[in-house]
This record gives sequence, C-alpha cells and structure tokens, in this order.
Amino acid sequence: MSLEKPLEVLAGELLIAGGLHLAVAESCTGGLIGHLITNVPGSSNYYLGSVTAYANQAKVRLLGVDPTTLEQYGAVSAETVIEMARGIRQALSAEVGLAVSGIAGPDGGTPEKPVGLVWIGLSAPGMEQAWYYLWPGDRLQVKEQTARQALQLLVDYLKR
Repeated sequence: MSLEKPLEVLAGELLIAGGLHLAVAESCTGGLIGHLITNVPGSSNYYLGSVTAYANQAKVRLLGVDPTTLEQYGAVSAETVIEMARGIRQALSAEVGLAVSGIAGPDGGTPEKPVGLVWIGLSAPGMEQAWYYLWPGDRLQVKEQTARQALQLLVDYLKR
C-alpha cells in the first residue's frame, strides 16, 4: 500500500503553506479537476472555484480568451490554455490559475490535433507555461489522465 498522498491533498497542503489560492478553467475535463479538489475537506480554504468553458464562446465571455487566439491557434493550443489560466486567475482573484483544453474523443480529432491531445496551462505571478500530452485510451481515460496530470503540474509548481 502506497503512503503517497493523493495529488489533490498534496496540492491543497502546498497551497495553504504558500498562502495561495487556486482557480481552474476546464474544458475537456468538464469539471473533473474541481471535483477532485473539492473532495478534500477544507478545500474552501484555498480553492476559489472554476469555470467549465466547453464552448469557445464561453472561453471568450467568461475567461477573456481573445477570439483571434481561437481563430489562429484553435481551442486546443498553448496560447489558448495560457489565456484561459490567466483569465480564470483574474476573474476569481487567485494567485494561481490552472487550465485544460483537449480532444477527449472519440470524434473531433484531426491529423494535426488527434484524439487524446490535451494542453494544460498554468498562470501564476511571474510564470505562465503550457504543456501538451497525447493520451491513449477512451474519452473517460483521457479526462482522468488530464485531470491527474494537471494536479501533478500544480504540485510540481508549488514545490519550487
């Protein structure tokens, strides 16, 4: 049996230790990251909330993503997840913003952006970064792997 703490527990402890608050912008995960975070008792001490911006118009209206960014790079891109992370951070006055956008499948992929492609973005004071992953598996597996990796990237950032 592993003694390792779940990522959502560890992330909460690190956010509290740093006096930081988190906000999340989710697309392909449909609220799964927020679900995992709020499974932890006391998460209201550091988790401000999230926006599930599935449609591009929601990304623009609720998160301030520039329509030109969506036209030029698409919803599944480094540029878009950075703007989503920055937008949720500003909307909820959080020190840390986390965002995900991807193609969970089974449809919607292209040769350039296949099913399973996901971008994860993080925005924090003095740091904005995006990472991409190409996950195997079905829709639910892509969502789960994305949510877990987003939490892992958050933990990695907070451990710096």
